[in-house]
Amino acid sequence: MINKTVKNAELAINGIQDGMTLMLGGFGLCGIPENCIDELVKAGIKGLTCISNNAGVDDFGLGLLLKNHQIKKMISSYVGENEEFERQLLSGELEVDLIPQGTLAERLRAGGAGIPAFFTPAGYGTEIQQGKEVREFNGKMYLLESWLKADYAIVKAWKGDALGNLIYRETARNFNPMMAMAGKITIAEVEELVPVGSLDPDQIHTPGIFIQRIFQGVNYEKRIEQKTVRKRV
Repeated sequence: MINKTVKNAELAINGIQDGMTLMLGGFGLCGIPENCIDELVKAGIKGLTCISNNAGVDDFGLGLLLKNHQIKKMISSYVGENEEFERQLLSGELEVDLIPQGTLAERLRAGGAGIPAFFTPAGYGTEIQQGKEVREFNGKMYLLESWLKADYAIVKAWKGDALGNLIYRETARNFNPMMAMAGKITIAEVEELVPVGSLDPDQIHTPGIFIQRIFQGVNYEKRIEQKTVRKRV
């Protein structure tokens, strides 16, 4: 049995260097690897290409890396909740590859499955089409999209064991499972690290074969992006 546990986020990110490509799980602020992001900020690693659905908010999540100008390029599907992201994009400080959300998910899945390219109708007839091969299937036009892979994938799960088996909870089961498969090295931070054998095999979302390092995170803020409440009548 290979024990893949490390003590903390600082040890988990060991080996990540300037200029590398990282995948970071999460949807909005749900299911993001908060501890590892904080350590990347502290380490001051720069020139990163980050693949993530979005870039957090201005003062939380990937927004912290953006604020420090540690990210050179964002590959993502959504900009809207981060003013600094928008500012750097419009000013030309940040290179951004905006991808339709479903295409992003499928490119990640393809990277993990070893599928170098696939055709999708999403983006045909828009700026997304520029520079891409177009082919017709059954009277409909499709774009050729390539897989996404990364030097490191950093994911967040609800529970995990020393073998790296992971269970995600609700919305946190978003881009995390696909990213876990598509990194050369995958780091998992979990809310609860449980003994090997205590997870129901039928409930495991990411098998441990895809995970190289795992640790139990601390002090999760789990911030809500936008909170809307109804006025009391």
